Amino acid sequence: MATANDNVSKLRDMGHTVGHNPATGEQIGKVANTDLEQFPNMLNKARQAQSYWARLSYKERAVYIGRMRRYIMAHADELAKVVSESNGKTRVDALATEVLPITLACGWYAKNSQKVLRRRWRPTGSILFFNKLTTIEHLPVGVVGIISPWNYPLSIPFGEVIMGLMAGNAVVLKVAAATPLVGEAIQRIVEAGQLPEGLFQMVYGSGGEVSSAMLEHGIDKLFFTGSVPAGKSIMAAAAKTLTPLSLELGGNDPMIVLKDANLERAVNGAIWGGFQNAGQSCGGVERIYVHTSIYSQFVEALCNKTKALRHGVPSAEFNVDIGSLTTANQLKLVQSHIDEAVKGGAKVAAQSRPVNVSDKGFFHPATVLLDVTHDMTVQREESFGPVITVMPFNTEEEVIKWANDSDLALTSSVWTKDNQRGRAIAARLESGVTTVNDHLYTHGLSETPWGGWKGSGIGRTHGPEGLEEMTHAKVVNWDWMGGNRSLWWHPHDEATYNTLKAAMHMAFPSSVGEFVKSSAKVAPRLIQRAVGRWKV
Repeated sequence: MATANDNVSKLRDMGHTVGHNPATGEQIGKVANTDLEQFPNMLNKARQAQSYWARLSYKERAVYIGRMRRYIMAHADELAKVVSESNGKTRVDALATEVLPITLACGWYAKNSQKVLRRRWRPTGSILFFNKLTTIEHLPVGVVGIISPWNYPLSIPFGEVIMGLMAGNAVVLKVAAATPLVGEAIQRIVEAGQLPEGLFQMVYGSGGEVSSAMLEHGIDKLFFTGSVPAGKSIMAAAAKTLTPLSLELGGNDPMIVLKDANLERAVNGAIWGGFQNAGQSCGGVERIYVHTSIYSQFVEALCNKTKALRHGVPSAEFNVDIGSLTTANQLKLVQSHIDEAVKGGAKVAAQSRPVNVSDKGFFHPATVLLDVTHDMTVQREESFGPVITVMPFNTEEEVIKWANDSDLALTSSVWTKDNQRGRAIAARLESGVTTVNDHLYTHGLSETPWGGWKGSGIGRTHGPEGLEEMTHAKVVNWDWMGGNRSLWWHPHDEATYNTLKAAMHMAFPSSVGEFVKSSAKVAPRLIQRAVGRWKV
């Protein structure tokens, strides 16, 4: 039987990308693929518009962003519906993790970009350079390329679009082939902002072909969110042109539940962090480690709550908690991880119950796995689906070692009533984000940076750090007193050498006497070089 992905491939061959509802298999629309032979012209238009846009003040740019925010709020129901039907998540999920965050992003970046990116003075670092003044400025990189994923098809790309625009850039966005209608929704939001023509442009088609076109024709920086293999491929291609990148590639995120944790909150947090978006969150809970003293209680409560969850076709009636996975391939991957674990001795302890499940949808029940070992694929790799594993631990050192034993380092969480202890453990966990008594939500906080290290990628989005990623840091340095020559300029002679040695002792004297002695040697030479003529 043909799947929705098969239909996507057929229509892409005919010059279109089709949108299917992954929960029902129904076609919901299609968009024409971009003629990539026109990409150089698109890039030229973007550069022309960016030249004007960069001269606007932050306050002037914020006016355009404000129009977009008002459009989002007025069309929140429509946007949640498009995301739900395109991605398979519930409408509550779409509103909470996609529509609400982009509303917040518009507000935060419009208000704070100037404060983050304004010109800043850099204090002189040594008495030897007392005559030098320095400022740090942040200049837009030019034209930013964004290639976005299907798991958060609205909030991930749109947040980066807003950062790029507020930093003074033009933006070219490629949305995921699985969710093209969300791309059209983003276009409508941006059109409501009434941006200068050419400043924002959408590209539809094959991700590999689009990224190649961006790199070949000189995009100034590329932001990519997706799989580790795809990220490595793009990084290798970008190396040929030295195109700077920001990569967010995935996670295999641990949740540590200490013996003094609020058990009810921890279980509820595990349900949310592990099963939200059908588990298709790179920062979601995948591995849970629970102290042995509360392990049985935790597992019992987790299993009971998991069994009470409903998975099925999302609808306006809000009668399901978990929708479908977005692609057939992801469904196969999740099931293969579970099958391998069960074959190796793991136990399926609980699963959600089906409600109004379509036989054409990519559904998998929310699943709790027990009796897992660290050599199982489900522990070692990102499953990216509604499956969480639970293991007991005895000591703090043991659980920190297990949590850090991963090639990915995106997020983690610690659950305890002792916030001080939680923060202390957080400092030892290898991840870009660690939350105490919560998980996953910081992606929706515009003020906090998002990203990790190891195989989770490079660079940061969101927050001040994300804004800075959209700019070039530039140093401007000048003399405030003037003068004809600096101490180390030509011509060189023995006096120059001895003066430089004395300057070292003046900068780092071992006593007051040494400072006075060395200063007496340096000062006359500084004055001579500052006001004297070049004599050969």
